[in-house]
Amino acid sequence: MEWTPELMEKLTALRGKIESTGQDFETYVDGWQRAQFKNYWDYIQLETLLSLQRPVTDVQDEPIFIIYHQITELYFKLARIEIDAIASAEALEVSDFKERIDRLNRYFGALRSSFGVMEKGMKKSEFLAFRDALAPASGFQSAQYRMIELGCAPVINIVAESKREELLRSSIEEQMEAIYWRDGAKIESTGQPAYTAVQFIEKYWDDFLFAAESYEHCNIWERFCELKRNGLSDEELVSLENALRLLDLNVNVNWPLQHYKTAVRYLSKKPTDIAATGGTNWQKYLPPRFQRRIFYPELWTETQQAEWGKSWVEDVLREIEGVK
Repeated sequence: MEWTPELMEKLTALRGKIESTGQDFETYVDGWQRAQFKNYWDYIQLETLLSLQRPVTDVQDEPIFIIYHQITELYFKLARIEIDAIASAEALEVSDFKERIDRLNRYFGALRSSFGVMEKGMKKSEFLAFRDALAPASGFQSAQYRMIELGCAPVINIVAESKREELLRSSIEEQMEAIYWRDGAKIESTGQPAYTAVQFIEKYWDDFLFAAESYEHCNIWERFCELKRNGLSDEELVSLENALRLLDLNVNVNWPLQHYKTAVRYLSKKPTDIAATGGTNWQKYLPPRFQRRIFYPELWTETQQAEWGKSWVEDVLREIEGVK
């Protein structure tokens, strides 16, 4: 191999980087000589990854349920990487902001399209056979999804709709006490908090409060407003607003609606629907038209806000009725 001036320049720069920390360059060279090359299976920790599915029953379809939820949480982690990159950028560029919002939309688009694994990928009899063994665990307890919500919008926009106006100028901690999903975590018959919610809040509440306060001035909406103040062309403004509208729909309509469709398939039963494993009132919690959770109300008309999710739910109900 020829020792070109370019290669020598790179080695000199590398040596300078290491020695600037007070370490010995040749020690690193000796270590690199003895190090093994990376293999695919080592790099992604394949054996560990494949060992993380631990069914609690012998029902054949239970591993499908576990794997899908693990995949979902990995997509949520991808989403959080993008949100944190936007939040922490010292000098956020319009192009970088748009690229990261587009990535978020692709992640949620992939999640939405992949939900057929849950909706149509298990036998109803097998799902109902293993689901009782999962209680009180529930997808409601996804802490990462709550972190995504906090990173996307001001807390007031994810407060329960009936309490938003009175809490508009309240502290973050007071607003968090009224966050929408706490209302959805109640037993339908008693109105008392479901045990799944009690566990969830006990484990993560301090983390949620810390995240809410950390994102207060650097969530996606705040960073968008910062870009607007710094000056956007008409084309840039339209492009960013469209991307944010899609994100709003993906997180607050399309994603919960996919859950709703699946819950109807597996839990709908006459005369009384089957309860969720966590005891939450899924019939009122999942449909977007009941929550009207909107990250960016400034980007929607009053009519669109009033009918939030309504047409999507009606389309799904017609689809479900057509299948029966």
